[in-house]
Amino acid sequence: MSDSNIGGEASILEERRRKLEELREQNIAYINNYTPADKAQELHGLFGHLNKEELEEKKISDLSIAGRIVLKRVMGNASFVTIRDGSGDIQAYISKNNIDPDLYKNFKSWDLGDIIGISGDLFKTKTEELTIEVHSITLITKSLRPMPEKHKGLADIEIKYRQRYLDLMSSPESKEVFVKRSQIVSSVRSSMLEDGFLEVETPMMHSIPGGAVAKPFITQHNALDRELFLRIAPELHLKRLLVGGFEKVFEINRSFRNEGLSTRHNPEFTMLEFYAAFATFSGTMEFTKTIIQSASKAVGNDNEIEWDGEKINLSNFSIKTINDLVLEHNSELKSADLDNLDMLISYAESIKVPFKDSWGPGKILLEIFEKTIENKLIQPTFVTEYPVEVSPLSRRNNDNPSIADRFELFIGGKEIANGFCELNDPDDQAERFKEQVKAKADGDDEAMGFDEDYIIALEHGMPPAVGVGVGIDRLVMMLTNQSSIRDVILFPQLKS
Repeated sequence: MSDSNIGGEASILEERRRKLEELREQNIAYINNYTPADKAQELHGLFGHLNKEELEEKKISDLSIAGRIVLKRVMGNASFVTIRDGSGDIQAYISKNNIDPDLYKNFKSWDLGDIIGISGDLFKTKTEELTIEVHSITLITKSLRPMPEKHKGLADIEIKYRQRYLDLMSSPESKEVFVKRSQIVSSVRSSMLEDGFLEVETPMMHSIPGGAVAKPFITQHNALDRELFLRIAPELHLKRLLVGGFEKVFEINRSFRNEGLSTRHNPEFTMLEFYAAFATFSGTMEFTKTIIQSASKAVGNDNEIEWDGEKINLSNFSIKTINDLVLEHNSELKSADLDNLDMLISYAESIKVPFKDSWGPGKILLEIFEKTIENKLIQPTFVTEYPVEVSPLSRRNNDNPSIADRFELFIGGKEIANGFCELNDPDDQAERFKEQVKAKADGDDEAMGFDEDYIIALEHGMPPAVGVGVGIDRLVMMLTNQSSIRDVILFPQLKS
């Protein structure tokens, strides 16, 4: 911010504080007994379609609205203001012929950003704009700092994210994104409940990091004098519920991963995770598709949407194996190379894919896939047959034990969902936990720990099941056509 802007804001603050002190002297600063009966958007919906004469015949009177002054035109004995409440904007006409002249004089000194309450009758101006003719007016809250300029908005993207209230105050478009986010989450919850799932809550602090391959946040429990880990995924607790007898459970949860910031990643994020006993792999993919299509309809989209400049058809989901995609997009590789460690290392080096000496062919194959293919999967694509090496909680395929019964859904070049048939063999799971422990010892910060209690739970018997995680933030990005995860999280994490 330039020195002139700082000085200008300081003088505005000083002047507005002077006005506030006058209100305090009259004991009318920050009143809290005004309750509006109407909303701007409701009035537009009910009466906006009527012309001037039709509205006059209806004689809509005694309305009351409360909101922030976002536009003000003072014209001597009469003025127009635009008031923004939680639902939208509406114009008000204020004349000293309709209210106390001294009050009108005071009103003329009120500022943009002040929160006011008005009551009056509805009419339309000569330009057919729906307007409230004000008969009483109240200053509810004095705004001491100026609003962002109407036409410039928040030019500083940092301020937009750090002071989200200014963004919401000045940008109806930004506010609409978060309204749609709420509608999307509601739709997802409805899809789950309608299919017979039970919504549950599981711990956000774990004694052992698990449920996903990711680096955890670590905290300290003082009373117990022990380390705890913020949840990286609720998976292992949700599957304990399957052991306990629940057959269809879900959680719309907050998870935490100690990773970098980007347009796709925030260390605190929202996931849908659900688990269904006795479900089928193909049926679960179909249900995942239904969840997404229903959420899209909930925010007014049809099956054709746009995301980051790409046209996406949500009525057509394809299924491809990871091996087929790697061969399709990497012509130098042959089918026999995909489980040959030396060949994969040589190819990874040639395309500058970093790897560690401890990695096996499955991990290197996944890295090649992520670098050369992932961002090209624009149309909805279920990618299947992941290596078991990179799927430590997935059931092995009956016909090929080196691959997992697992899918990931990609849309717009981004991972939207991850699902698999759950591993319910306690001995196989124990061996994979041991491999994760070894990987952690070899320097893999994202590897899981050995969860002994989870193995005990599996030894009691868990029914065959399919589980899925859906990234809610990315789903909202897609369905609202936003390029950055920061635009769909109200208060994203930012660098200092």
